[in-house]
Amino acid sequence: GVRMILEGIGEDPERPGIRETPVRVARMYEEIFSGLATPTEEILKHIEGESHDELILLKDIPFYSVCEHHLLPFFGKIHVAYLPKDKVIGLSKIPRLVNMFARRLQVQERLTMQVANALMEMLEPRAAGVVVRCRHLCMESRGIRTAGEETVTSAMLGELQDNLAMRTEFLDLAREDLGRW
Repeated sequence: GVRMILEGIGEDPERPGIRETPVRVARMYEEIFSGLATPTEEILKHIEGESHDELILLKDIPFYSVCEHHLLPFFGKIHVAYLPKDKVIGLSKIPRLVNMFARRLQVQERLTMQVANALMEMLEPRAAGVVVRCRHLCMESRGIRTAGEETVTSAMLGELQDNLAMRTEFLDLAREDLGRW
């Protein structure tokens, strides 16, 4: 397929600089789409005997994904929070969850909801919230060509939907520069 693309854009697929490009691209795609093969249940195993009754937030989790519309990258940071009911997970599980969903053909809106829904389904918390801020190369390098523009999406589930004080706390913490502490 990559060889056909090279031919389609007028390149010689036998040229020394790109002769191995189809193989390199295949290996790259295997890596960047590895999230298709990872089951959510493996990632979100909770810690037995641990509990917490306040919001848990991980900020600025970097991610890289590929837009399913143009096969171009989009990338940014995700803020993920949940309010446990009975189950707490190790903090490293949340970036793993983000990476699992990001390493698929995606759209930002779906990625946002997939992370929030997975937390709700697997942990059954009182609330889950996700804010995604990212840049889309399909907008920056072609089409409208708006370099540096960020798109923001959010998902508020459980008590974050109806509890304005909790929702405000989550959004304030996600926005706040905690480096001042």
